[in-house]
Amino acid sequence: MIDFTKLQSPVIIAGPCSAESKEQLFQTAESIKNIPNISLFRAGIWKPRTSPGKFEGHGETALKWLSEVKQQYNIPVCTEVASPQHVELALKYHIDVVWIGARTTTNPFSVNEIASALQNVQIPIMIKNPMHPEIKLWIGAIERIMNVGINNIAAIHRGFFYYGNDQYRNKPLWQIPLELKTQFPDIPIICDPSHIAGKKEYLFEISQKALNIGMNGLMIETHINPSIALSDKEQQITPSELKILLSKLKFLDTTSDDPLFKNTLDIFRQIIDEIDEDILNLIARRFDVVQQIALYKKEKNVMAFQLSRWKEILKNRKTISKELNISEHFIHHFLSLLHEESINIQNKILNQNDTEPITHKKTEL
Repeated sequence: MIDFTKLQSPVIIAGPCSAESKEQLFQTAESIKNIPNISLFRAGIWKPRTSPGKFEGHGETALKWLSEVKQQYNIPVCTEVASPQHVELALKYHIDVVWIGARTTTNPFSVNEIASALQNVQIPIMIKNPMHPEIKLWIGAIERIMNVGINNIAAIHRGFFYYGNDQYRNKPLWQIPLELKTQFPDIPIICDPSHIAGKKEYLFEISQKALNIGMNGLMIETHINPSIALSDKEQQITPSELKILLSKLKFLDTTSDDPLFKNTLDIFRQIIDEIDEDILNLIARRFDVVQQIALYKKEKNVMAFQLSRWKEILKNRKTISKELNISEHFIHHFLSLLHEESINIQNKILNQNDTEPITHKKTEL
């Protein structure tokens, strides 16, 4: 049984999005079995689809196939569960690991039901992030599973649904899994680049970035013939493509025991700390000026938000950031946060009675 609490190397999970037929499962497993370092064979048995009428899995019949794959190829197997009935059947067919999907994580009632079904059962559980960027839902799902006595847990980062066009199917929003790691340092996080990418050409860059920031493994959808897959054909790769992908990835060490490395890193970090302090002081000074602007606007009966000024800031600062080789995406996000807080400060002052004290602390200029 895989123990997520004692991982010594990255977990690599591979297999098709859906168990479409016994032949498809066996052919895929046959091709995957000799690829080094494959930890688990995955396959979706029940496939929750956005629209009715599409392939939704073979249910218990496919569980039998998955169990036979485990026996014939001596590889641990895993699948998604979305209800207590799914849990019962997965246990019946000796599935090694189960995961809770993104749609289910979104619903605390469903997670509670699954947790109750897993009580007193020692089986490793993986929990995908919810579809939308709600880290509290992800944390809540993990805590519900922990509350029934299961500690052999991993989280799966599969990206987040968003409105609008983007190169990826789901936005990675890497800061969310990093925040989860901060709150649960002992729970490994496995990246699902297939669902983030949506297309196989992005798998390498997403997988490498996940490994670079310390994720503990990858779940990569692998199909014997993706072109005829019944679900998510564009994001699946063949076993031979998987082998090439894994050979190209660079698996980095968590840290180094080299004293020179540590000393050099400490010097760089000290420089960063000093720069951060300077930045925070400058931000505080900026908000002091914002406060003075708000007082003047209040005196002249002028609203907080000025569209022309905001557009001017964006245009001017982006020009400067380009000259300084700073990402336009980053500077837009950074300026938006500054502007949001500036509006909050102005609104607070504009809404105050003249007799109320101003609570914003002024910084020495």
